[in-house]
Amino acid sequence: MQVTTDVQWLDNLLPEGITIPSSTLISGPGGTGKPLVGFAFLSAWLKAGGSVIAMPLQYPNPELTKSAMSRLYNIDLNDYPGRMVYIQFDPQADRSERISGDMLRANMVKPEVWDETIEQAEKMVEHNGPGTLVFGSALNLLLFSQTYQNSMLRKLEDTLKNDKSRTYLFAVSTSALADKIKALEDAADNLMFTRIEKPGKLFFRIERMKDVEFSAQEAQVPIGKEMLDELSQVADSTRKTRIPEIRKI
Repeated sequence: MQVTTDVQWLDNLLPEGITIPSSTLISGPGGTGKPLVGFAFLSAWLKAGGSVIAMPLQYPNPELTKSAMSRLYNIDLNDYPGRMVYIQFDPQADRSERISGDMLRANMVKPEVWDETIEQAEKMVEHNGPGTLVFGSALNLLLFSQTYQNSMLRKLEDTLKNDKSRTYLFAVSTSALADKIKALEDAADNLMFTRIEKPGKLFFRIERMKDVEFSAQEAQVPIGKEMLDELSQVADSTRKTRIPEIRKI
């Protein structure tokens, strides 16, 4: 089974969509629009009847995700009750806590909390269509912990390589810890890259896919400079706050 995005520029490169289940990694320097590309897959997944567990670690609240997906892919996430759960990243939390009907707060730096939180989120969503898609962006933040760096890297590698109970879509920055990010690139079934040229020109290419045909040609992504800059500023602010916190864990 595959899910296509119904986004023309992306379907031109990936006409058969992504295989279910599989793991996908979108990699590239910081500020190159990786989660914005990922949102195309989230939109398609929900429209296909599946559910999403979303943890965009660089965004402090779900409103940024809702706004970006509405503006880019014309989808109102309020139309999908029971089909989407957000995980709010809190390095100060001990474990995971449900804070609303569709939101958990958790310290995802700790591998055991990762498992606990994903399992709890899975119980909060419906199980139809293509199943559950777990989306995580800025997951490289989890590797800044001095205590949990190696165990978290192993957790992410194992998830990408071996866990076929769900479909996974992760985005990571190569701006730091490049050797560890390379290990995640090697572990994923599907590998994609973004880069940016000034002023605000976003480019995307696919390096490999599991069991589907694809084009390796690079394409310019039709996302405007204003949105790229807007979300990049939010992400930069979050990183400046989060990384010092995570280093202490």
